[in-house]
Amino acid sequence: MHTFYLSPRQWEPSPKLSGQEAHHLSRVLRLRQGETILLLNGVGRTAVCSISSISRQCVSLTVLKEAFVPRPKSGVVLAAGWGREARRSWLLEKAVELEAQGLWFWQAERSQFPVPADIKEAWRASLVAGAKQSQNPWLPELRTLPGGVEELIHQSLDIEHRHVLVEHRLTTDGFMDEACLALPGRTLCVIGPEGGFTDSEAAKLRNAGFHALSMGRRILRWETAALMALGLHWWKRQGQESET
Repeated sequence: MHTFYLSPRQWEPSPKLSGQEAHHLSRVLRLRQGETILLLNGVGRTAVCSISSISRQCVSLTVLKEAFVPRPKSGVVLAAGWGREARRSWLLEKAVELEAQGLWFWQAERSQFPVPADIKEAWRASLVAGAKQSQNPWLPELRTLPGGVEELIHQSLDIEHRHVLVEHRLTTDGFMDEACLALPGRTLCVIGPEGGFTDSEAAKLRNAGFHALSMGRRILRWETAALMALGLHWWKRQGQESET
């Protein structure tokens, strides 16, 4: 079944697709009146809908079956040091597929460019693409943290588990093993930019109560470390859910 996204405010009184979603349904997929689609709103609401009518700019839908999927009780917020644009949209899509609860871009000392203060629409589009591909009904929360490691620490205060994933040259509290994965509540996983953390940043995070964890002796690329952190937590959650 083909999947489409519609923001929460556009569901009432009855859902209608417009813009690119309507164009994709009618012009690219060439779906017809009476066919069914899956609709997501990014905050847990899903619906199987029948296509009621198709016009040049609008697709009207009739809800056949609706459900609300609660957020998992365990989730990861990934805080990634701001870096080059390459692979960023790829990471946004993968973050949705691997059920990240949040994705924060923070200004690190070794970031090559300043992190923007505002969320870009292109980033949201990448999240939506990941949701439609994976049929994940929840989009991660996006934040930018231009205030550096100090703002990152401040924003993290209400998160239950806080990990900073450091390269092997820095002091660690242990290895990122199975005991660190998929803990109840939210887990913040902080990775550095290309070039890694400075000694000062790593020390500030540890002094603020973050557990410094090693991911192994190899130097991992920014996107490799991010995907590995998300993937390991996702893998552990799948095992937990299969046992219930």
